[in-house]
Amino acid sequence: MSTALRPTRTDDAQPPTVTAWRDYDPHASTLTGMFLGEVSLPGPIGQASERLWNLGARRIVMPDAIDLTPTANATEDAARQAVRGLSLVRDLTARAILVEWRLRLDREDEETWKLLSHLQPPQAVDGPDQADEQLLFWRHSHYLCKCLWRQGPGFIQIRDRRWGDLRRFTSDEPHYHDAIAALDYGTVASTVPKNVLEDFVGEHLVLTVGEIAWWLPYRVKRWIQEAMAI
Repeated sequence: MSTALRPTRTDDAQPPTVTAWRDYDPHASTLTGMFLGEVSLPGPIGQASERLWNLGARRIVMPDAIDLTPTANATEDAARQAVRGLSLVRDLTARAILVEWRLRLDREDEETWKLLSHLQPPQAVDGPDQADEQLLFWRHSHYLCKCLWRQGPGFIQIRDRRWGDLRRFTSDEPHYHDAIAALDYGTVASTVPKNVLEDFVGEHLVLTVGEIAWWLPYRVKRWIQEAMAI
């Protein structure tokens, strides 16, 4: 991978801390041995969901809202922090681990929730006037594997059902693969080739948070049925 396409370093950002249980059921979570306590997640965020899975965590509560308002992400460090939170929600969704989180959007933002609708629905969405209706639709229409990507020998395929129909994209161009690797956990948008970034943004596969561009689809870890049926 070229230097220009290296992922943004987020290791130095404030490590997130979550609260974890061994079971997603509220009653089962009260039983002895089910509470894992507060778990700090230092290091690359790409390893966090696997670490939580290996600890036995099946329900996660994120203490702070993920704030995607422009004011909150005016600096690169703040944008990186928001992207770390989104990456954790995305990766936990891919493993079918229950994650309880909150989302804050700009009051005039009526589109971002649609881009994120393949993720587990948050507990609350703050900001837009229609936030309650948006969240209700999100909850009723969500299912696992709604927007995913997978890698085969020499190609990458994205399957996207966020818009009600199946939209499928397949790429065998190495520079697109390099860009996805860089975008996966966030990179400065200006480091991605302009034509590649425009293609991804145009297909609603990348979200820009401040200066950081972030890859929306997840690599599924748990299939809801046979892979060929997805």
